[in-house]
Amino acid sequence: MRRLWFDMMWRTDWILLGSLLSLTAMGLLMVYSIGASNDVGSLLQFKKQVIAVLIGFVAMVALALIDYRQVKSLGTVIYVAGMALLISVLVFGSTVRGTQGWFKLGSLSIQPVELAKVAFAVFLASYFAKHIYKRLNWITFFGSAVAMLGYVVPILIQPDFGSAMVIVVMWLVGVAFAGLRWKAWVLLFFVGALSSLLLWQYAFEPYQKDRLLAFVNPQMDPLGAGYNVRQAQTAIGSGGFFGKGVGQGSQSRLRFLPEASTDFMFAVMGEELGFVGITLILVLFGVLLTRLLLIARRSEDPFVGIYCGMITGMFGLHILINAGMNLGIMPVTGIPLPFASAAASSLVAGFVALGLVQSSAVYGKSVAQGR
Repeated sequence: MRRLWFDMMWRTDWILLGSLLSLTAMGLLMVYSIGASNDVGSLLQFKKQVIAVLIGFVAMVALALIDYRQVKSLGTVIYVAGMALLISVLVFGSTVRGTQGWFKLGSLSIQPVELAKVAFAVFLASYFAKHIYKRLNWITFFGSAVAMLGYVVPILIQPDFGSAMVIVVMWLVGVAFAGLRWKAWVLLFFVGALSSLLLWQYAFEPYQKDRLLAFVNPQMDPLGAGYNVRQAQTAIGSGGFFGKGVGQGSQSRLRFLPEASTDFMFAVMGEELGFVGITLILVLFGVLLTRLLLIARRSEDPFVGIYCGMITGMFGLHILINAGMNLGIMPVTGIPLPFASAAASSLVAGFVALGLVQSSAVYGKSVAQGR
């Protein structure tokens, strides 16, 4: 037993774990700063964040101790469970900011789409590992597209365009890791262009169109759709090199910056921690994504490679969109910053996703290390 525990500790990716915990600690610090600096001094959101971190950490450790191949064998069951959550929230869910995507349990809010993203990664990696050999054939490719649409359609009905886009990108990363042929990429380009036109014409809500138009021209509606972006840019710019200090950010403290602890957490970090703090955060994210890709490359199991690739795509797109919309180079979509924003469902789902990654590092056979 001692030998088993020693072997598991040795195989755990401590660099990945260290970057994860460092990002989580910085997020907790910022959430506490926002709560403590408000006039009412409410720390309720901080307490919820701490509880989410504890739940996520326990879930990650539990998954890391389970052989990932047991989860891999349940890919279809996990996919169906994720589908059931997405459909249930359309029937029984609550509407927040125009999106019917939350289950309300008293003061607790659960956004099932975040767990559905991880469920989709598990299913698709399992599906590809079972049906491909060296290259992805057309039947398997179209089967994966149907599975992707099975999640995207109910997410768009909520409507949650940002999360739907994340699912699509995860699917694209999955088919890329599975060895998609170049002819299929050409087909995807034309399908994507046509779909974008149809979505704009028939699926987008007016507020979603306003956000995209404000992204193109923030001056078009400076007090409406473009207001958040302007305030976020002001906050980041005012932070300077070293920042104003924790709890001293005027944009968030005086509530000029809406959704400071969720959508615009990156701006709060820029204002209070400055260029140095933002650089540190981006370096930590870079380390986390690099370790995920390294585990994917080293593994002999195609499931691990595809799953880690899809999780890298999920986190990478979250970071790109959240940081980009704070800087005014991406449209505002409501995508949280991983492990930093006060978004409990996203936080727990992120820990769960990395728990399975750690399990693959512990139990998987590595090409590079001969395990």
